[in-house]
Amino acid sequence: MTIAQSLIAFLAAAGLLTITPGVDTAMVLRAAAVEGRRPAAFAAIGIGMGCLVWGAAVALGLGALLTASQGAYTALKWVGAAYLVYLGVRLMWKPRERFVIEAGGASASGGALTSLRRGLFTNLLNPKVGVFYVTFLPQFTPVGVSVGGYSFLLACIHVVLGLVWFAFLISATAPLRAFLARPKAVKTMGRLTGGVFIAFGAGLALSRRA
Repeated sequence: MTIAQSLIAFLAAAGLLTITPGVDTAMVLRAAAVEGRRPAAFAAIGIGMGCLVWGAAVALGLGALLTASQGAYTALKWVGAAYLVYLGVRLMWKPRERFVIEAGGASASGGALTSLRRGLFTNLLNPKVGVFYVTFLPQFTPVGVSVGGYSFLLACIHVVLGLVWFAFLISATAPLRAFLARPKAVKTMGRLTGGVFIAFGAGLALSRRA
């Protein structure tokens, strides 16, 4: 397999995986619909940063450690599951009650940075991302190239695909903001998203290594 063939095959596979709904999609959609484009964009950037950290970790060998060490995998899995459940319970127990369009300044920046941290830590605390990268990326690595360097390149491509997809989601969701400005709609969105996060957290906690 040549480098060109590898990139084409990876783009096709990673593209399909990118548009498959998951916890990242739920987070960006909720932020775009309830909080606005800027927090949603920062959440997407945080998710991308988390993927880049995992990609670099895999390139440096941490992914191999997660694959080899049941203890390391289990510990990070439970921390990640607990974080997702915490986010979900918080959204369900005390959902946002009204929609406020922030007009710049410290409060808007704080909201954006909070979204960035949320997206980043949601990905960092999910060991499946690391295991996915360490098992998926090498399949597209041509013979004769640096496995670590090429794997990180593929991880970067995956992040770019994700950001493009999130940009589309954010643009498509923005027209719904008028409807979602209604307090009942905002509460419903928060609780539904909380339920999704709890389900993903439970799924992560109950999952087994392949």
